[in-house]
Amino acid sequence: MKPIDLTQVYKKYKGLWVALVNDNEVVSADKSVHKVVAEAKKKGHENPLLFKAPNNNLPFVGLA
Repeated sequence: MKPIDLTQVYKKYKGLWVALVNDNEVVSADKSVHKVVAEAKKKGHENPLLFKAPNNNLPFVGLA
């Protein structure tokens, strides 16, 4: 699996729930995850990738 650059999605949809298909195609975005899912299903996408875009795109380094 190759990495996907979602920088433009972060910039455009800060703080919103986003539904993606085909790795980077946004089909719905809203403050409510329920509205995002409903709109994606209405457009014919039963299993979109859902995530909440952060307000700030900060680097994260995990610690184990």
